[in-house]
Amino acid sequence: MEKINYPLTQRRLRTDAHIRELTAGFHLSYKSFIQPLFVNEALNEPIDLVGLNGVQSETIHSVLHTIENDIANGIHKFLLFPVPSNKVASHFNFSFATKVVKAIKEQFGNDVWLATDLCLCSYTTHGHCGILNGDHSKLLNNKTVEVLSKYATELAVAGTDCIAPSDMMDGRIAAIRNILNALNFDDVSIMSYSSKFSSQLYGPFRDACSSAPNTHGIKNRKSYQISPFNTNDAVASSLRDEEQGADILMVKPAALYTDIIAALKQKTLKPIAAYHVSGEYAAIEAMVQQGFMQREAAHAEVWTALVRSGASMIISYASRRAQEWIEKIVY
Repeated sequence: MEKINYPLTQRRLRTDAHIRELTAGFHLSYKSFIQPLFVNEALNEPIDLVGLNGVQSETIHSVLHTIENDIANGIHKFLLFPVPSNKVASHFNFSFATKVVKAIKEQFGNDVWLATDLCLCSYTTHGHCGILNGDHSKLLNNKTVEVLSKYATELAVAGTDCIAPSDMMDGRIAAIRNILNALNFDDVSIMSYSSKFSSQLYGPFRDACSSAPNTHGIKNRKSYQISPFNTNDAVASSLRDEEQGADILMVKPAALYTDIIAALKQKTLKPIAAYHVSGEYAAIEAMVQQGFMQREAAHAEVWTALVRSGASMIISYASRRAQEWIEKIVY
C-alpha cells in the first residue's frame, strides 16, 4: 500500500511559543483598556467591594492616589461612577459628581481621559435609571432625558472628556449631543451604552452603587434595557445611537455577548467598547479562589475573545493589571 504523507501544516504553526506569537491574528494592548472608578460621597475611607477583588469604593481624596498608581501601571483611561450620599425621587443634585470630575482633571489634566457614567440609578430612592410616574408603574422617558441632558451639561462644564449614558432612554443621545454642541462642548465625546442588556450579571456593581430597583412598582429594568433574546433590538439601538451622535458604541455585558459585538462590527465603523461587567469579573475571581483557574490567563482569555469578536476597547475591573498580565501571556 502506498504510504500517504499527511501534511502537518497547521500543527507546524503551533510548534512553540515563538511561532504562535508570530502567527497570532492579533495582540492585546493595555492601551485599549479603561478602568472603572467608584467614588462614594458617604465614605470617609476606601472600602473593598464585595465580589470585585482588587477594586475599592473610593473617597474623593483616595481616588486621586488610586489614579496615580494606575497611571504608573500604564492605565490613563477611566470610567467614573459617582455615588451620592443622598437618594431622592426628583430635584437631583449633581454637585458631588462634578466635584469629583473637577478634582481629577485639575490634578491630572490631559494625562488622563475621563469618561463619566450618566445615569440616575445611584441617585433615585427607587433604584431605577430615571423618573417614575406617581404609582411607580412606568418610567417617564422624556422627563428622564431632560434631567440627563442637564446632568451631562454639568459634567461637561466640570471638565469630563466623555459622557457615558447608561440609562437606555430613547432619544437621550440626540438630546445630549445637541445641548453639548449648543454650549460649545463639541469636543466632549459620547460613549453610549447602546447595547445594554437586562442581565443577571450586574449584582456586585449594583451593590457598589446602591442602585438595585427597590420599588413597589416596576420590579426590574426590562422595560428599558434590552432583552437577551433580541439581537435585532441590540443592533438597532446601537445604530440609532450612532446616527444621533454617539462616538463610541458599547456592548454590556460583553463576555456572554460576543455575538452582539461581532454583529454590530459588521454594521458600523464606530469603535465598539466591551464592558466586562461585575458579575462576569466576579465569576472568574470566584473560580480562581477555588483553584479552578489561573487568574491572569483567565482574564486574558476573556479579553482575547472580546477583541477577536470586534471590540476596540475593553472596560475591565482588572484594567490596572492589563499591562502586567498581557506581558505574561504564553502564546
